[in-house]
Amino acid sequence: MCRVCVRGASTSRSSQQSAPRRPTVKSAVETLNPTRVRLTVEVPFEELKPSLDAAYKKINQQVTVPGFRKGKVPARVIDQRFGRGAVLEEAVNDALPKLYQEAVEEGELSPLGQPEVDITELKDNELLAFTAEVDIRPAIEIPDYSGIEVTVDAVEVTDEDVEKSVEQLRERFASTTVVERAAAEGDVVKIDLEARVDGEVLEDGVAKGIDYTIGSGELLDGIDEAVTGLEAGGSATFTSELKGGSAAGREAEVTVEVTSVSARELPELDDDFAQMASEFDTLEELRADSRKRLERMKRYDQATQAQEKVLDELIGLVEVPIPEKLLQDEVNTRKHNLVNHQLSQMGMDLETYLKLQEKSEEEFETELKEQAEKGIRTQFILDELVNKEKLNVSQEELTEHLMRRAQSSGMSPDQFAQAVVESGQVPMLVGEVARGKALAVVVEAAKVTDSNGDVVALDDEDEDGETVEASAEQQGEKRADEESGTSED
Repeated sequence: MCRVCVRGASTSRSSQQSAPRRPTVKSAVETLNPTRVRLTVEVPFEELKPSLDAAYKKINQQVTVPGFRKGKVPARVIDQRFGRGAVLEEAVNDALPKLYQEAVEEGELSPLGQPEVDITELKDNELLAFTAEVDIRPAIEIPDYSGIEVTVDAVEVTDEDVEKSVEQLRERFASTTVVERAAAEGDVVKIDLEARVDGEVLEDGVAKGIDYTIGSGELLDGIDEAVTGLEAGGSATFTSELKGGSAAGREAEVTVEVTSVSARELPELDDDFAQMASEFDTLEELRADSRKRLERMKRYDQATQAQEKVLDELIGLVEVPIPEKLLQDEVNTRKHNLVNHQLSQMGMDLETYLKLQEKSEEEFETELKEQAEKGIRTQFILDELVNKEKLNVSQEELTEHLMRRAQSSGMSPDQFAQAVVESGQVPMLVGEVARGKALAVVVEAAKVTDSNGDVVALDDEDEDGETVEASAEQQGEKRADEESGTSED
């Protein structure tokens, strides 16, 4: 809570003696709109005594008055030399956070962000009155969601899918041999690159000793045509739009020099390959395992698709008013993260990014606002569901979630746990798990069918005894967190 200046308020001493009574703080809540309230609080002066004592003590340690030892200046002398108003200001600023919090709890409010506090009255030895305007979580009615119906893609693994998977494994075991001939598609060439923009070589536009498989499409557009037909020592120049670095999105003149050409040799697809590349004895066993893995992956994808569609349907059922300031804060946070983290790591600015995305700044801002709105709605709805369904997070669930988050962050579980505790983010992790469970409850109640018209059973177990629903719930935590990563305080 920010400090407030109270010098403008009345600080005259009351000459009337009131009868002894138990101090009572009075507070009232006025609803300004569905997401904002004004608290009006009246505080008997007796309630400020601890803060007044603390104020005198603090000022005592900061001032020097001739004739008195430091820290031993009487209160009346401080009032005479520095003014009673200075003491009251210090005391009120000390007491306000606690008084505000008590009023919030009495009003059973869920505030978002910091309040705007205004001291309306301060009568010395008599009364303190203030108002506090703050955004709050809106009251949300969760309707019956058991009627939600969604359609997802059917799980279908074709022979072509299996062969493609086996072929990818085969590619990993390919060997290369340097050859004295012109490079052709499928060959691995070792190349040096130099990129120029407006005739100037870019500082980050030089790369040497890159291995590139012709036809893979992993480098610049136009490079396949440039190197095809070149032998070791040959070079070519072509024009391409840079995908990253300081000149991302700009046209560059790229010179490529081939230093060696290697032919790739793939192992024969037989039982010997199956034994070399896997734990299976035959190629048919390897193909059967590939089919099972692909089916499992598609079931997980299907469950994730069900979650996304069910969540969209749920959001469409619930009216959620959004505090304007919270929305703007969320938009600013998402934009900051994109520009200063994601794009900066790629050596790209927002202007270049928008050019690559073929979006105007207005389109980008509109899309960002829509994403922020959906994220806030998602969090409000799922949090309300957590309360409605009385969902709790066990220590085991929190630990499992922490382990997954640590793995995705590249930190050890101990390091990640320490960072979470030190930054006070344990409640945030608990919220992520709870929202994931809430989403799973809605998905379980929904009717999910595939594109073939068959009912999808997400609670079927695989060979390891794990249900797709359980694995998808982990994805649901991530999904709920991504959608609801708001910047609320």
